[in-house]
Amino acid sequence: MPDQDERDILVALAKVRGKPPSRPLPKLNVCPDIGLKIARDGTWSYQGSPIARRPLVRLFASVLRKEEGGYFLVTPVEKVPIEVEATPFVAVEMKRTGPGKTQTLTFRTNVDDEVVADRDHPLGFERAERGGFVPFIVVRGGLTARLARPVYYELAALAVKSDGGAERGVWSGGTFFAFPGGETDS
Repeated sequence: MPDQDERDILVALAKVRGKPPSRPLPKLNVCPDIGLKIARDGTWSYQGSPIARRPLVRLFASVLRKEEGGYFLVTPVEKVPIEVEATPFVAVEMKRTGPGKTQTLTFRTNVDDEVVADRDHPLGFERAERGGFVPFIVVRGGLTARLARPVYYELAALAVKSDGGAERGVWSGGTFFAFPGGETDS
């Protein structure tokens, strides 16, 4: 059971609506670690127990920020640190509209955010610890969603050669996103 300070933090988080401010707010009260964590598979937990209430997880996700020093849930008055094992979100679905260079790829995350891959929300690949690459999309403010394996396979099936080049990748939102050489690992 959380102590009174932890309950106060959770109540304050529950009252926040919309997105957190886009600039750092240095005068915020930085709270101690209360045991919030996002696992590699996208499961949110509090003190080791999964948070089963999806509306609460979506609320927390709406105030999640990445700053120097880590990830935080940011309210108008407080910042609560949260441990993130890999990426804060997982892209669990992809929808394609349009053909070729005019196609648009829209991704839905495990917290029901939808994001279109474009210049502002690029698809990328980072090196995995075990070798290969992990595909991701930028959701907002430097927060990323790792593509779930089935979603990556759907994406890979859409790969084409770039204009005049040997690079393979996909088009979305008027931008070409090249795949890295070698194997990928999601």
